[in-house]
Amino acid sequence: MPETVAIVDYGSGNLRSAEKAFARAAAETGQFATIVVTSDANVVRASDRIVLPGVGAFGDCMAGLAAIDGMANALDEAVIKRGVPFFGICVGMHLMAETGYEHGEHTGLGWLPGAVKPLKLSDKALKIPHMGWNTVQLTETGGTHPVARTLCADDHAYFVHSYQMLLDEPDALLGSADHGGPVTAIVSRDNMVGTQFHPEKSQAVGLKLISAFLEWRP
Repeated sequence: MPETVAIVDYGSGNLRSAEKAFARAAAETGQFATIVVTSDANVVRASDRIVLPGVGAFGDCMAGLAAIDGMANALDEAVIKRGVPFFGICVGMHLMAETGYEHGEHTGLGWLPGAVKPLKLSDKALKIPHMGWNTVQLTETGGTHPVARTLCADDHAYFVHSYQMLLDEPDALLGSADHGGPVTAIVSRDNMVGTQFHPEKSQAVGLKLISAFLEWRP
């Protein structure tokens, strides 16, 4: 039976790009997976894997999830209670945190201890948002993680963001980028993984990361 990979449609994210990237990664690696873009909480609840994209502000994205009847509960039941593999992308990763401080204070999903705060740069010559291609340096934990370890030292991923997740659990950090200081790039806990960069925009680097997620058996 093919696995069902649900890409959550809650009014935020590059859904078409994400759908194409996940479908291509599945096809190129010979994995049998049905990629579904959905705003149906029941479909998300029953899926084998879940992807939460996100573009925009933390509070707006949380409000978008809350506006879909049963979606927050479906995510919690699938990801936390059943251990379904989960992939958060950009703001979708941010929402895994307890709190976000973008245009006020907002409660997140609370899956990872920590908060989302504005980028602070030590180099005034650099700009916010952090936009464009950058390398990711894996932590010791990241180097052994089944998804993150697919990244090589010279691999470039595509970033666009003004806020970052600051973790309370150091072991949850799998990799960081350098943009006027360390920037959280990959996080993980249990069956969850998240990237600050956009794998669906990161060409071959993103595809191999997505493929690793589709093969991951946490």
